[in-house]
Amino acid sequence: MLRRVSQRRVLSTVVALTTRGRLLKRHFDHAVRGPDIIETLKHFRRHLPGPLIIIWDRLSAHQDRGVQEWIAADLDLSVEWLPPYAPDLNPEEGCNDNIKTHLRNAMPENVEELRQLVDRGFARLRKRPDLLRSFFQHAGLEL
Repeated sequence: MLRRVSQRRVLSTVVALTTRGRLLKRHFDHAVRGPDIIETLKHFRRHLPGPLIIIWDRLSAHQDRGVQEWIAADLDLSVEWLPPYAPDLNPEEGCNDNIKTHLRNAMPENVEELRQLVDRGFARLRKRPDLLRSFFQHAGLEL
């Protein structure tokens, strides 16, 4: 018997991948909104100083007015927008697919167990910068 132990969006993760094979992430216990994106960008900027190009999909939280104002205030930060409905062009999708593949047969008892499994997946990917870079190559982006 299948038992549902969670509700939709009890765990959302925002991920940053770099062309040098680094991975950063932030978890939220709800669907990601504009203020969450700003919090995440502040976190990422502490770990990724200097010029930075963000490749973003059309998630409404990315297009939030506060997010756009925050980005405009950071002169070393720019955004390249992916076309609508283009997951094959998004390197992050390779990361997400990898994590989800490793979770396919998992049966966490609660949200905390799910988060631990996801964190282990990210820790595993952090040890594979070659794999992280391949997500960019798969999306057709030159490194």
